[in-house]
Amino acid sequence: MSKSILGIDVSKDTLDVMLLRQDKMHHAVMENNEAGFIKIHQWLRKHKAEEVHACLEATGQYSTPIAEYLFAKGHQVSVVNPLRIKAYGQSRLIRNKTDKLDAYLIAEFCLSQKPPLWTPPEPDVREVQELVRHLEDLQSMYQMERNRLKSGVRSRLVIDNLKKHIAYLEMQIKEVKKSIQDHINQNNELQRQQRLLETIPGIGKLTAAKLLGEIQNIRSFESAPQLAAYAGVTPRQRRSGVSVRGKSRFGKTGNANLRKALYMPALVAKKHNPIISAFCLRLEKRGKKPIVIVGAAMRKLLHISFGVLKSGKPFDPNYLNNLQFAS
Repeated sequence: MSKSILGIDVSKDTLDVMLLRQDKMHHAVMENNEAGFIKIHQWLRKHKAEEVHACLEATGQYSTPIAEYLFAKGHQVSVVNPLRIKAYGQSRLIRNKTDKLDAYLIAEFCLSQKPPLWTPPEPDVREVQELVRHLEDLQSMYQMERNRLKSGVRSRLVIDNLKKHIAYLEMQIKEVKKSIQDHINQNNELQRQQRLLETIPGIGKLTAAKLLGEIQNIRSFESAPQLAAYAGVTPRQRRSGVSVRGKSRFGKTGNANLRKALYMPALVAKKHNPIISAFCLRLEKRGKKPIVIVGAAMRKLLHISFGVLKSGKPFDPNYLNNLQFAS
């Protein structure tokens, strides 16, 4: 084995690490923080693992710090869609589930599948991601406070405090939206990509910013279906024979922030984007359920966004006359 393989099972507080080196396995559990990262580095040196290919599932804020740390230490890193690891485990007929076993499965997946290497996002892109996620948090708090105000509360003090908090949140939301756009305007590449995305009916400036923040680096994805899998935008269906007819629903695997950013734009695109509108009409005629159609519209919108960003060319409403997008 030319390189040691490190499988990492990530949770909020801990990292289960499994090292495969020279036909030997070594397991350890470290804290998911800077002190734990240093211990992993020391642990790797203890086992003489100088060149490591580390692999972990994409779990957002919990996986990014350790991925960045290992990358900075000169190791190769792959950040993989959890769906791929799950499918690999199913193909290996693995039924038990423990953190240690998951770390081993990830290491084995890395060894056999050789997933593409990951690179950290540019600082400007990371800033966009953090700003748009902060905006989502503020908007959620704003809606919760509005709901409380309408819940029948009678205390004058509570009502006054809620109104003050709502006014404060409105101000914060306005400021963060401005900060997002100001930041993009200061980066020529982000500005160029935002303008490309805005040519797609259904996508405005803020949605474009959200997509750029969550996708981070379009070059990390080899195809539109790979990006769609990363987002997890395909509804799951339970159907078998003639007796099993479970309701279609969106899966919980993938980038939830990216899915959320696509939902309302997809509804707009159903009406105003000629490609997506025609696509959804075909699905309706085939008797597809509304949630399936919305999920398909989200996926199609993401496919189109991928094409626009990859090609560097604005959206072409006549594209269907030349070549059909894959459905």
